[in-house]
Amino acid sequence: MTIWKPNTTVAAIIERDGRFLLVEEETAEGVRLNQPAGHLEDTETLIDGVIRETREETAYEFTPEALLGVYHWRHPTKDITYLRFAFTGKLGQHHADQALDTGILRAVWMTPDEIRACRAMHRSPQVMTCIEHYLAGQRFPLSVVTHL
Repeated sequence: MTIWKPNTTVAAIIERDGRFLLVEEETAEGVRLNQPAGHLEDTETLIDGVIRETREETAYEFTPEALLGVYHWRHPTKDITYLRFAFTGKLGQHHADQALDTGILRAVWMTPDEIRACRAMHRSPQVMTCIEHYLAGQRFPLSVVTHL
């Protein structure tokens, strides 16, 4: 019997002055937009993972303050399912001299309307769903995330 497991990912939903921090990244489907996000690494907590991914992909420090939500998405053309833990929080220092992670072309700030206008470039439907949940005020305390 094969045991199925989803890919666990973390994402940072970061807003500043009405704009959201996204990354433009090279994928097998071409250049796509996503939140700073990536796969959880072995022995890493969800909090540590989202801090690391944000720094690697944007060169910004990030302090999670709330869980935005947990998102289950099965890719429509690939045999892969993602379980995304999205966090909101405070943006910290920018390390402009830091190289960005492999495949990341640049970090970009966009308004919700700009993000909506380029849905065809989104890495997944999770991108806009997370923005809409953020704008609706959805937040859960970090205490709902327990690492044992």
